[in-house]
Amino acid sequence: MTLRAVVTGGGSGIGLRTARRLAADGAQVACLDLDPTAAEAPLIGIVCDLADDDSVRAAIAEAAERLDGIDVLVNNAGIGAAGTVADNDDAEWGRVLDVNVVGMVRASRAALPHLKRSDRAAIVNTGSIAASAGLPQRALYSASKGAVQALTLAMAADHLEDGIRVNCVNPGTADTPWVQRLLDAAPNPGAERAALEARQPIGRLVSADEVAAAICFLAGPDAASTTGTVLAVDGGMHGLRPRR
Repeated sequence: MTLRAVVTGGGSGIGLRTARRLAADGAQVACLDLDPTAAEAPLIGIVCDLADDDSVRAAIAEAAERLDGIDVLVNNAGIGAAGTVADNDDAEWGRVLDVNVVGMVRASRAALPHLKRSDRAAIVNTGSIAASAGLPQRALYSASKGAVQALTLAMAADHLEDGIRVNCVNPGTADTPWVQRLLDAAPNPGAERAALEARQPIGRLVSADEVAAAICFLAGPDAASTTGTVLAVDGGMHGLRPRR
């Protein structure tokens, strides 16, 4: 049977690559994003603001109607933040946590009634290496992704009886539009990129397609016995300590 999938943040980066890969594997896919115009056919683009519960509920309802149900929810949408705890005010902390954590809650909550009716139900959350490794100048972002990892495990336990698998993919620094914007803003973009590449044991940034492949595996039937798992796609950054 054809999987029916919803991908938040499906208008660019990892979300768009994930949606395209799911579609290439035969799934019907709805991409929820503030700007879903890049989600071209056969993808279904739906405007959604994860910071607005009414917008999320309406977008999920539209996706479920157009897909005739939902089997998979990929909670991928998120925003970045730089700085130490002293560098972001309360409003910025609220904004980032609201999108990166509560946004996942809103999407999951709205999708649950549809997922409970599926016999192939899965939720995959996009986390980050920042959830488990102390990275400089990423206090707010790390806090949000640490919450995503903990939320994933709690949801996996909560929804065992519902038959909904819940897993998380933690990318390392990935070659995405958001990372490119950070590089462009650096005093020396080339040196900054080289430093980020050197930080990962494999010596390069993770590709969006590599992260998408991991998400699609966890979303699909080959991972039917996998739940409550955090899958690192980080070039070995979480556990390897190579000697240079």
